Amino acid sequence: MIETILCAVDVNRLDEETHVLERAAALARLDDAQLDLITVLPDYGKSVVGGYFEEGHSAKSIAKAKELLTLFGEAALGAEMNAKVRHVVAMGAVYHEILMAADKDGADLIVLGAHRPDLSDYLLGPNAARVVRHSRTSVYVVR
Repeated sequence: MIETILCAVDVNRLDEETHVLERAAALARLDDAQLDLITVLPDYGKSVVGGYFEEGHSAKSIAKAKELLTLFGEAALGAEMNAKVRHVVAMGAVYHEILMAADKDGADLIVLGAHRPDLSDYLLGPNAARVVRHSRTSVYVVR
């Protein structure tokens, strides 16, 4: 029995991620599981690139991403169901932060979308493949 589902979406592609959240919500309803919604932002804070951003940029980015997740959840699931969803915004490497959140929250299932890979994905490996390969829990990939 599944108690917690972690659904990972890209906040920059929410129109393309609706079906991923809908599938995660359907799976959560089957077992009356807690649904967590996560997005991961790049962390430029400590890199050379981070020096070009104004102070407080990370906090503003996190707040905006959380707002977008909330609006996205309401649009895809309705306000009542979205109120029960835990919205998580992380910063760092996408696959690593998804795996860390799944471990921290005790997720029994990770649901995420996969896009058609481009050449760089064949060389580096897409985030979905890395999550599948390194996860200690089951992963449901939505195409």
